[in-house]
Amino acid sequence: MLKINSLQKISVLGMGLLGASVTMACLRAFPKVFTVGYSHRASTRNKSRQLNVANQIAETLEEAVCDADIVILATPILTFETYFGEIAPFLKPGAIVTDVGSTKRLVHQWADKKLPRNVYYVGSHPIAGSEKRGVEYARDDLLTSARCILTHTAKTNANAMRVLRQFWSALGCNVVTLAPKRHDQIFGLISHLPHVLAAALINGSDFDDMKFAGKGFIDTSRIASGPADVWMDIVLTNHQNITRGIDQIIRQLGIMKKAIAAQDAEKVNKLLELARAKREKLIAYKLKKRELL
Repeated sequence: MLKINSLQKISVLGMGLLGASVTMACLRAFPKVFTVGYSHRASTRNKSRQLNVANQIAETLEEAVCDADIVILATPILTFETYFGEIAPFLKPGAIVTDVGSTKRLVHQWADKKLPRNVYYVGSHPIAGSEKRGVEYARDDLLTSARCILTHTAKTNANAMRVLRQFWSALGCNVVTLAPKRHDQIFGLISHLPHVLAAALINGSDFDDMKFAGKGFIDTSRIASGPADVWMDIVLTNHQNITRGIDQIIRQLGIMKKAIAAQDAEKVNKLLELARAKREKLIAYKLKKRELL
């Protein structure tokens, strides 16, 4: 039975911002554990070696995952099913496979279908990152004070859950657990929907008008700068929750639109004050939990 103090090799597939930040955090938190990174792009592998983000940058998937105690997928979500199938023959019995993806329901299904019975899958979602992408933006403290969600089903191995809770905690995360369906419902509203709204705000604005934008517009639209291919995967693998969220926003906009059109100052003020107070409450909670630095 694998224990956190018996780890010998950790492998991360995908050397973007988050994947490389995980390997760098592993080098700091687990200096005696051999940390391996992998990218399917030769240019990224070369850059990762130059930046020393891992003990080794593997040339092949087999080299990356063979004998690994923990394998972490940090590639776009729609690649996970293929990767599960490709790494399956090379995983040692008892290995733990996880990921850093932002959606989980489909990923659990893919893992159950593609991974061997003697390998244990647990979903992981560290809430960390930025609109930047690429190994050159990675840093070893990206996960410090971040919340990390572990997702599990009735089939999830309890020891694998325990090891991953200790693993992410060692990297600086505050770990909580959710069922995959509940995870996707929550993050469809608080993470995926905001990205869609930011994209709609930018796409619905004239570029010449945007030249006059101040910090408020820039802050509101910041997440629209996220990599389109990564966010396409997120949106497509959580489409039902996101479309429900869009319907909720349309209803709220309709209420606001009606109040504005009627010049109903009392109603407009009430709606704006409700939002202001709810956000202040959220900020106070996040500061208390030290999830805002």
